[in-house]
Amino acid sequence: MTLYDDMIENILPYDGVVTYYGKVLDEHMSSMYFKYLFNNIAWQHDEAIIFGKRIITKRKVAWYGDDDYGYTYSNVTKQALAWTKELLELKALVEEITGVVIIPVY
Repeated sequence: MTLYDDMIENILPYDGVVTYYGKVLDEHMSSMYFKYLFNNIAWQHDEAIIFGKRIITKRKVAWYGDDDYGYTYSNVTKQALAWTKELLELKALVEEITGVVIIPVY
């Protein structure tokens, strides 16, 4: 068994590519990360401005990244929080498995 079960495939039927890599963490590690992320990440209800009205969604999101990066959509700006140790571990795992290094664009 390899790190990600050799299950790499495009799961979109047409017009694009979404690559599925199979299981990348064993049950113990995935449970550990889930508990950490659920309990320690700064989750907030998402918000948007639609037809001039501020809407707060039920969905919770968290914005983390390099160097206090800002992101604006629907007239709402979010400032990235600094990566946590655990998020950096997961980022490194994704980069290793996909062969793509995530480089910030400013």
